[in-house]
Amino acid sequence: MKALPIQCDVTDTQQVEATVEKAVAEFGRIDVLVNNAGSSKANPVTEMTDEEWNFTIDTDLTSVFKMTRAVAKTMIDQSYGRIINIASMYGLLGTNQNAGAYHASKAGVVNFSRSSAAELAPYGITVNTICPGYFTTELTVDTLETEDFKQYMAITVPLARPGKAGELNAGAIFLGSEEAAHVTGVALPIDGGWSSAK
Repeated sequence: MKALPIQCDVTDTQQVEATVEKAVAEFGRIDVLVNNAGSSKANPVTEMTDEEWNFTIDTDLTSVFKMTRAVAKTMIDQSYGRIINIASMYGLLGTNQNAGAYHASKAGVVNFSRSSAAELAPYGITVNTICPGYFTTELTVDTLETEDFKQYMAITVPLARPGKAGELNAGAIFLGSEEAAHVTGVALPIDGGWSSAK
């Protein structure tokens, strides 16, 4: 297995296109793209600044468009591709989290993926979305491990716990596989049942 690490600002068109060119030059093709960049600047809608809105939309949604645009061109040439966009359970259902830009960006990822799935289907390219729920990471562990949040999850998440490392893997492996050729335009929640309980 060979890896080619490339530093890339996925909101910058020139860097995105240069990164794709380097990957194709190194490997000859791109079979699977996972758009996983994400961040958020949260504030109530009445207090959110233009900078906070634009930062979140650019990072979480526009980057998905730019990477998909660049990689899809190479996938069309090879008549094959798997594009997996990481959204969020908040892309399926809005909640009062003072994070309107984040919710909007992730809903945009879900619908952009559906549109791209229909557009790219004739070329043998599938486009799907994974919508994670609460997962323990270095960025979330301090919040998720509080007693208040544990009680909140016990009420709102049927499995009553956050996701663990590795529990997104099976969904990504499936959607990235050759066998998933007839699965496209899907938004797959991996959220412990959070979205189904709403």
